[in-house]
Amino acid sequence: MSTFAALFIVTMAFVTATLSGVFGMAGGLVLMGALALVLPVSAAFVTHGILQLVANGWRAILHAKHVRWDIVGWYAAASVCAAGLVALMSFVPSKGLLYLALGLVPGLVWLPKDWLRLDAAKPAHAFISGLLVTGLNLLAGVAGPLLDVFFVRTVLTRHAIVATKAATQVFAHLAKIVVYGAPLLTTPNKDMPPWWLFAIAVPLSMAGTAVGGRILDRMNDVDFKSWTKWIVTAVGVVYLVQAAQLFLRGPG
Repeated sequence: MSTFAALFIVTMAFVTATLSGVFGMAGGLVLMGALALVLPVSAAFVTHGILQLVANGWRAILHAKHVRWDIVGWYAAASVCAAGLVALMSFVPSKGLLYLALGLVPGLVWLPKDWLRLDAAKPAHAFISGLLVTGLNLLAGVAGPLLDVFFVRTVLTRHAIVATKAATQVFAHLAKIVVYGAPLLTTPNKDMPPWWLFAIAVPLSMAGTAVGGRILDRMNDVDFKSWTKWIVTAVGVVYLVQAAQLFLRGPG
Protein backbone atom coordinates (compact mmCIF):
# COMPACT_ATOMS: atom_id res chain seq x y z
CA MET A 1 0.00 0.00 0.00
CA SER A 2 1.32 3.45 -0.92
CA THR A 3 1.99 6.11 1.70
CA PHE A 4 -0.64 8.35 0.09
CA ALA A 5 -3.32 5.64 0.31
CA ALA A 6 -2.48 4.96 3.97
CA LEU A 7 -2.61 8.65 4.90
CA PHE A 8 -5.85 9.03 2.96
CA ILE A 9 -7.53 6.16 4.85
CA VAL A 10 -6.32 7.40 8.24
CA THR A 11 -7.52 10.95 7.55
CA MET A 12 -10.92 9.78 6.30
CA ALA A 13 -11.32 7.58 9.38
CA PHE A 14 -11.22 10.71 11.56
CA VAL A 15 -13.24 12.97 9.27
CA THR A 16 -16.04 10.48 8.65
CA ALA A 17 -16.24 9.43 12.31
CA THR A 18 -16.75 13.10 13.16
CA LEU A 19 -19.45 13.37 10.50
CA SER A 20 -21.19 10.25 11.80
CA GLY A 21 -20.92 11.58 15.34
CA VAL A 22 -23.04 14.53 14.26
CA PHE A 23 -25.51 13.04 11.79
CA GLY A 24 -25.41 9.32 12.56
CA MET A 25 -25.07 8.05 9.00
CA ALA A 26 -23.36 10.46 6.58
CA GLY A 27 -19.88 9.46 7.71
CA GLY A 28 -20.29 5.81 6.79
CA LEU A 29 -21.54 6.75 3.33
CA VAL A 30 -18.54 9.00 2.69
CA LEU A 31 -16.05 6.48 4.10
CA MET A 32 -17.29 3.61 1.93
CA GLY A 33 -16.84 5.60 -1.25
CA ALA A 34 -13.45 6.87 -0.14
CA LEU A 35 -12.15 3.38 0.64
CA ALA A 36 -13.36 2.04 -2.72
CA LEU A 37 -11.10 4.61 -4.40
CA VAL A 38 -7.93 3.03 -2.99
CA LEU A 39 -8.88 -0.57 -2.14
CA PRO A 40 -10.48 -3.58 -3.92
CA VAL A 41 -14.18 -3.92 -3.11
CA SER A 42 -13.92 -6.84 -0.62
CA ALA A 43 -11.06 -5.19 1.27
CA ALA A 44 -12.97 -1.88 1.26
CA PHE A 45 -16.00 -3.64 2.80
CA VAL A 46 -13.94 -5.21 5.58
CA THR A 47 -11.92 -2.06 6.29
CA HIS A 48 -15.12 -0.02 6.34
CA GLY A 49 -16.68 -2.56 8.67
CA ILE A 50 -13.79 -2.41 11.14
CA LEU A 51 -13.55 1.38 11.23
CA GLN A 52 -17.31 1.89 11.39
CA LEU A 53 -17.65 -0.81 14.04
CA VAL A 54 -15.28 1.18 16.24
CA ALA A 55 -16.89 4.54 15.44
CA ASN A 56 -20.43 3.26 16.04
CA GLY A 57 -19.48 1.21 19.09
CA TRP A 58 -17.70 4.14 20.71
CA ARG A 59 -20.59 6.46 19.84
CA ALA A 60 -23.04 4.03 21.46
CA ILE A 61 -20.85 3.94 24.58
CA LEU A 62 -20.57 7.73 24.77
CA HIS A 63 -24.37 8.07 24.49
CA ALA A 64 -25.27 4.79 26.25
CA LYS A 65 -27.88 6.43 28.47
CA HIS A 66 -29.85 7.40 25.35
CA VAL A 67 -29.80 3.95 23.65
CA ARG A 68 -33.11 2.11 23.26
CA TRP A 69 -31.82 -1.40 23.93
CA ASP A 70 -35.13 -3.08 23.07
CA ILE A 71 -34.78 -1.78 19.51
CA VAL A 72 -31.16 -2.94 19.39
CA GLY A 73 -32.10 -6.44 20.53
CA TRP A 74 -34.65 -7.03 17.76
CA TYR A 75 -32.30 -5.50 15.20
CA ALA A 76 -29.40 -7.74 16.26
CA ALA A 77 -31.48 -10.89 15.91
CA ALA A 78 -32.46 -9.92 12.37
CA SER A 79 -28.86 -9.03 11.48
CA VAL A 80 -27.79 -12.61 12.15
CA CYS A 81 -30.45 -13.88 9.74
CA ALA A 82 -29.49 -11.37 7.03
CA ALA A 83 -25.79 -12.21 7.32
CA GLY A 84 -26.51 -15.91 6.87
CA LEU A 85 -28.56 -15.30 3.72
CA VAL A 86 -26.02 -12.99 2.07
CA ALA A 87 -23.13 -15.33 2.93
CA LEU A 88 -24.87 -18.08 0.97
CA MET A 89 -25.06 -15.79 -2.10
CA SER A 90 -21.25 -15.27 -2.26
CA PHE A 91 -21.80 -11.99 -4.13
CA VAL A 92 -19.20 -9.21 -4.40
CA PRO A 93 -20.26 -6.13 -6.42
CA SER A 94 -18.00 -4.46 -8.99
CA LYS A 95 -16.85 -0.91 -8.24
CA GLY A 96 -19.34 0.43 -10.77
CA LEU A 97 -22.24 -1.33 -9.09
CA LEU A 98 -20.95 -0.31 -5.67
CA TYR A 99 -20.90 3.40 -6.54
CA LEU A 100 -24.30 3.09 -8.23
CA ALA A 101 -25.75 1.60 -5.05
CA LEU A 102 -24.02 4.23 -2.91
CA GLY A 103 -25.50 6.92 -5.12
CA LEU A 104 -29.04 5.56 -5.02
CA VAL A 105 -29.24 4.78 -1.30
CA PRO A 106 -29.40 8.47 -0.22
CA GLY A 107 -32.62 8.87 -2.23
CA LEU A 108 -34.39 7.02 0.57
CA VAL A 109 -34.17 10.07 2.85
CA TRP A 110 -36.63 11.89 0.55
CA LEU A 111 -39.41 9.32 0.84
CA PRO A 112 -42.56 11.06 2.18
CA LYS A 113 -43.11 10.12 5.80
CA ASP A 114 -46.69 9.05 5.08
CA TRP A 115 -45.65 6.50 2.44
CA LEU A 116 -44.08 4.11 4.92
CA ARG A 117 -45.47 4.20 8.42
CA LEU A 118 -42.44 2.57 10.01
CA ASP A 119 -41.35 3.05 13.59
CA ALA A 120 -38.25 1.33 14.97
CA ALA A 121 -39.77 1.51 18.46
CA LYS A 122 -42.20 -1.25 17.43
CA PRO A 123 -40.62 -4.74 17.82
CA ALA A 124 -41.78 -6.03 14.41
CA HIS A 125 -40.49 -2.91 12.66
CA ALA A 126 -37.17 -3.10 14.52
CA PHE A 127 -36.74 -6.70 13.32
CA ILE A 128 -37.62 -5.77 9.73
CA SER A 129 -35.13 -2.92 9.87
CA GLY A 130 -32.42 -5.37 10.94
CA LEU A 131 -33.15 -7.63 7.98
CA LEU A 132 -33.33 -4.90 5.35
CA VAL A 133 -30.62 -2.58 6.63
CA THR A 134 -28.07 -5.31 7.31
CA GLY A 135 -28.86 -6.91 3.95
CA LEU A 136 -28.34 -3.64 2.10
CA ASN A 137 -25.22 -2.94 4.15
CA LEU A 138 -23.78 -6.25 3.00
CA LEU A 139 -24.62 -5.62 -0.66
CA ALA A 140 -23.92 -1.87 -0.98
CA GLY A 141 -21.54 -1.24 1.90
CA VAL A 142 -23.82 1.26 3.65
CA ALA A 143 -27.49 1.55 4.52
CA GLY A 144 -27.78 4.59 6.79
CA PRO A 145 -30.57 6.30 4.80
CA LEU A 146 -32.64 3.10 4.88
CA LEU A 147 -32.15 2.83 8.64
CA ASP A 148 -33.27 6.45 8.95
CA VAL A 149 -36.63 5.53 7.38
CA PHE A 150 -37.37 3.51 10.51
CA PHE A 151 -36.57 6.44 12.81
CA VAL A 152 -38.21 9.46 11.16
CA ARG A 153 -41.61 8.68 12.74
CA THR A 154 -40.31 7.96 16.24
CA VAL A 155 -40.61 10.43 19.09
CA LEU A 156 -36.97 9.93 20.04
CA THR A 157 -34.70 12.93 20.53
CA ARG A 158 -31.66 13.52 18.28
CA HIS A 159 -29.41 12.01 20.97
CA ALA A 160 -31.56 8.87 21.24
CA ILE A 161 -31.69 8.52 17.45
CA VAL A 162 -27.91 8.81 17.03
CA ALA A 163 -27.18 6.54 20.01
CA THR A 164 -29.65 3.80 19.07
CA LYS A 165 -28.68 3.82 15.39
CA ALA A 166 -25.03 3.55 16.42
CA ALA A 167 -25.73 0.52 18.59
CA THR A 168 -27.67 -1.22 15.82
CA GLN A 169 -24.92 -0.58 13.31
CA VAL A 170 -22.40 -2.39 15.48
CA PHE A 171 -24.17 -5.60 14.45
CA ALA A 172 -24.49 -4.57 10.79
CA HIS A 173 -20.75 -3.93 10.54
CA LEU A 174 -19.90 -7.11 12.44
CA ALA A 175 -21.89 -8.99 9.82
CA LYS A 176 -19.92 -7.25 7.06
CA ILE A 177 -16.58 -8.13 8.66
CA VAL A 178 -17.56 -11.79 9.01
CA VAL A 179 -19.11 -12.22 5.54
CA TYR A 180 -16.38 -10.45 3.57
CA GLY A 181 -13.48 -10.93 5.95
CA ALA A 182 -13.57 -14.72 6.14
CA PRO A 183 -12.48 -15.25 2.48
CA LEU A 184 -9.72 -12.65 2.83
CA LEU A 185 -8.34 -14.34 5.93
CA THR A 186 -8.42 -17.85 4.47
CA THR A 187 -6.65 -17.04 1.19
CA PRO A 188 -3.26 -15.35 0.72
CA ASN A 189 -3.71 -11.75 -0.43
CA LYS A 190 -2.29 -8.26 -0.08
CA ASP A 191 -5.59 -6.42 -0.50
CA MET A 192 -6.17 -5.55 3.16
CA PRO A 193 -4.39 -2.55 4.73
CA PRO A 194 -1.56 -3.44 7.17
CA TRP A 195 -2.32 -3.86 10.88
CA TRP A 196 -0.48 -0.66 11.82
CA LEU A 197 -2.89 1.40 9.74
CA PHE A 198 -5.78 0.17 11.89
CA ALA A 199 -3.71 0.85 15.02
CA ILE A 200 -3.58 4.50 13.95
CA ALA A 201 -7.03 4.80 12.37
CA VAL A 202 -9.00 3.24 15.25
CA PRO A 203 -8.01 5.83 17.91
CA LEU A 204 -8.56 8.61 15.39
CA SER A 205 -11.99 7.19 14.64
CA MET A 206 -12.81 7.25 18.36
CA ALA A 207 -11.54 10.83 18.62
CA GLY A 208 -13.65 11.87 15.64
CA THR A 209 -16.70 10.33 17.28
CA ALA A 210 -16.12 12.37 20.42
CA VAL A 211 -15.68 15.57 18.40
CA GLY A 212 -18.89 14.83 16.50
CA GLY A 213 -20.74 14.38 19.78
CA ARG A 214 -19.66 17.85 20.90
CA ILE A 215 -21.00 19.35 17.67
CA LEU A 216 -24.27 17.40 18.05
CA ASP A 217 -24.81 18.98 21.47
CA ARG A 218 -24.80 22.43 19.84
CA MET A 219 -27.47 21.58 17.25
CA ASN A 220 -31.25 21.50 17.56
CA ASP A 221 -33.49 18.69 16.32
CA VAL A 222 -34.79 20.64 13.29
CA ASP A 223 -31.33 21.54 11.96
CA PHE A 224 -30.15 17.99 12.64
CA LYS A 225 -32.76 16.40 10.37
CA SER A 226 -32.51 19.05 7.66
CA TRP A 227 -28.72 18.99 7.31
CA THR A 228 -28.69 15.19 7.27
CA LYS A 229 -30.90 15.07 4.18
CA TRP A 230 -28.89 17.56 2.17
CA ILE A 231 -25.47 16.16 3.06
CA VAL A 232 -26.26 12.56 2.12
CA THR A 233 -28.01 13.71 -1.06
CA ALA A 234 -24.96 15.69 -2.18
CA VAL A 235 -22.72 12.69 -1.49
CA GLY A 236 -25.11 10.46 -3.45
CA VAL A 237 -24.93 12.71 -6.51
CA VAL A 238 -21.12 12.53 -6.45
CA TYR A 239 -21.27 8.73 -6.33
CA LEU A 240 -23.73 8.54 -9.23
CA VAL A 241 -21.32 10.58 -11.33
CA GLN A 242 -18.49 8.24 -10.33
CA ALA A 243 -20.60 5.19 -11.23
CA ALA A 244 -21.43 6.67 -14.64
CA GLN A 245 -17.74 7.26 -15.34
CA LEU A 246 -16.87 3.69 -14.39
CA PHE A 247 -19.60 2.18 -16.57
CA LEU A 248 -18.65 4.38 -19.53
CA ARG A 249 -15.00 3.43 -19.11
CA GLY A 250 -15.92 -0.24 -19.25
CA PRO A 251 -14.02 -3.21 -17.76
CA GLY A 252 -10.30 -2.86 -17.29
